[in-house]
Amino acid sequence: MSSFRKALKSRQRNHQERSQPEARKHLGLLEKKKDYKQRANDYHKKQNTLLALRKKALEKNPDEFYFNMINSQLKDGVHMSKKQEEDQEVTEEQKKVMTTQDIKYVEMKRVAEARKIEKLKGSLHLLDVDGKQKNTHTFFVDSKKEVQSFDLAGHLNTVPELVDRVYNRPTMATLRDKRILGAVEPHSQEKLSKQRKHEYKILSQRIDREKKLFVISQKLQTRKDLQDKRQKIKVKKETPNAAAIYKFEMKRKR
Repeated sequence: MSSFRKALKSRQRNHQERSQPEARKHLGLLEKKKDYKQRANDYHKKQNTLLALRKKALEKNPDEFYFNMINSQLKDGVHMSKKQEEDQEVTEEQKKVMTTQDIKYVEMKRVAEARKIEKLKGSLHLLDVDGKQKNTHTFFVDSKKEVQSFDLAGHLNTVPELVDRVYNRPTMATLRDKRILGAVEPHSQEKLSKQRKHEYKILSQRIDREKKLFVISQKLQTRKDLQDKRQKIKVKKETPNAAAIYKFEMKRKR
């Protein structure tokens, strides 16, 4: 009975591990059993991992093949999937529109943009922003003497200040009208020039937008065609400015 009394938990004192002695303070904290167990478990875990990898390497089949061998490559010591590079061929804007909009909606917006472009081209007559024509206007005379004394303003029946204009060049009779004089004043010409530059800028933006919508429409149509289970061969890769080109096997429908 006395031995049982001595074994009671309530009569036992808690075991306390000693701290680092003063003479060994420079060596850091004294390792306790819980610290040792944690260090030992980590060591054995690493040893078991190395043993398993060594065993896997020894038992590896040299004829083994899986598709990730050809679908990935090593870059700066890291395996990179080639599918990630293909995804970069499509811009973020194209991904967003392609996943949220339908091909019919994209085609409708493209047609509307093309109509607006044609309307702008008709109103601007494709004139240069500075009002200078790229082609030349040739006048024919009978002799070299007439070439030296040729008066361009007189021949065009306008003032010399308006000779360089290739559009809206009023004649002398038109300039005599007071209602037209205000249209050829310097500040009015500057205002019209700024307005014309703004319209050309809008035209350029609409042309770029129409091209982007056309590329998105092509890519959507290509993805729709790929849903067919026919055999296909990739002829050209997809780029940010063009859709991929596939060649499908001809199959007669029954």
